[in-house]
Amino acid sequence: MALRAISAACGLSAAALLAAGAFAPMAIAQGVPDPDATAQGDVSLTIYNNDLALVQDVRQLPIAQGKTRVEFPDVSAQIQPETLSFAAADTTIIEQNFDYDLLTPGKLMEKAVGQMVTLLRTNPATGAETRERAKVLSVAGGTVLQIGDRIEVLRDDGLPVRVIFDRVPPGLRARPTLSVNLDSTRAGTRPVNLRYLTDGLGWSADYVALYNEAGGTIDMQGWVTLTNNTGTTFHNADTVLVAGNPNGGGGPRGFGERGMTRAGTEAASRERLGDFYLYPITGRTTVANAQTKQVSFLDVQSVPAKKIYSRGVYWQQNDEQPQNVQSRIAFSSSKDQGLGDALPAGTVRFYQRDSQGTPQFIGENSIGHTPMGSELSLVTGDAFDITVKAEVEKRETITSDEWVKTERFRITDGAQSRTITLERPKTYYRTVMRYTVTNAKKTPVEVELTQTGLNRSWWADDFRIPSEDIKGEQLNYDTRRYKVAVPAEGERVFRVTYETRY
Repeated sequence: MALRAISAACGLSAAALLAAGAFAPMAIAQGVPDPDATAQGDVSLTIYNNDLALVQDVRQLPIAQGKTRVEFPDVSAQIQPETLSFAAADTTIIEQNFDYDLLTPGKLMEKAVGQMVTLLRTNPATGAETRERAKVLSVAGGTVLQIGDRIEVLRDDGLPVRVIFDRVPPGLRARPTLSVNLDSTRAGTRPVNLRYLTDGLGWSADYVALYNEAGGTIDMQGWVTLTNNTGTTFHNADTVLVAGNPNGGGGPRGFGERGMTRAGTEAASRERLGDFYLYPITGRTTVANAQTKQVSFLDVQSVPAKKIYSRGVYWQQNDEQPQNVQSRIAFSSSKDQGLGDALPAGTVRFYQRDSQGTPQFIGENSIGHTPMGSELSLVTGDAFDITVKAEVEKRETITSDEWVKTERFRITDGAQSRTITLERPKTYYRTVMRYTVTNAKKTPVEVELTQTGLNRSWWADDFRIPSEDIKGEQLNYDTRRYKVAVPAEGERVFRVTYETRY
């Protein structure tokens, strides 16, 4: 682009020049560019969760016969050039170049090193302007100029100074531009298909759930949160979102505590792409650079849900003080429970109405990609009024005769017996755990307490529970769950006796 002059407002240091950023007074001979103008054609975006997107751009371009060079402005500034696919009838590609050195105040000064510029100074008292020609010597840590026979460093002293550049330095572009050398067997205008992967364009799911404790339901709305940090606006794009993590994207494989207690086995009715689900955005949309856009994709009411109070206790845990239990909200994504959809990874935020009927935020948690039909139990926070105190009430060694007497209480997982050539010394222990559960609420509650750490190692996989005040449920070889009913404004103490080799 031929320019007669570019004038930029700047401070008296390189840092201030960048901060002033302000090419707002930039004068271009051809006039002010249209901010909505674009060289893009028919754009389609396929956006993945892991900050990766596939851009397909079909443009109608005149191509001369023989070898020629064609430029494609308005491609992503974070394009992965090695992924470019170019297709045009009767045309082959010889070479491609991606020019991503964009026109900025800082870049202008960097490219002007060794070149002449004009300094325009304004006297703040009189408004008089003076011009001096200067040679840019360096911009490392500040701007150093040679003005005649003297060397001057631009200082950030607040005096108005403008730098006028004679031209745009070679290699700087106002927009990210892809240039391609072609060889065509004929001349004429034809569709050119560009396809490439880019970083900087991604999406996540956000869920808003209104919990009705009295009715035992949630109303859930799902939002797609789309972010564009590619440096380029994609105009009027046909956009589809892919829920999944294809290899090569380098993004996260999951989100925090997934909260999925049982994976679903129901196939969602959404369109698939390989092993991923597609979430198309209805109608074409412009995805602006540095923009966050939200689109609704899920809106269901009266999904059955319940509150669960829970706490996990490690082996031989000895609490000095009572610990607040976790408050969870459990629900299903199955079709017969009303939600009926596969849930892409994201954050679920829960709200509940207060006595005035106003929804108030009560907590949030993250989920991973969740198949339809899954059961979820998401922690929303700690329960204020409900606590558990786990204590080792008694621990002692027992004889082998006592150990043999409790064989019928051995906890097994149905595994085949094994022959061990190296045995540890046979020492047996009896441990009595006391659990104290308190409830300061005006209503009775049920607390799910899970005792973990029961599966120590191959040499200790024989443990027994000869006595427990509340019948437990063995969830797996390492974990046993107790459902504890606690009266209103009361407490419940129960004990469990474990006999182990550890």
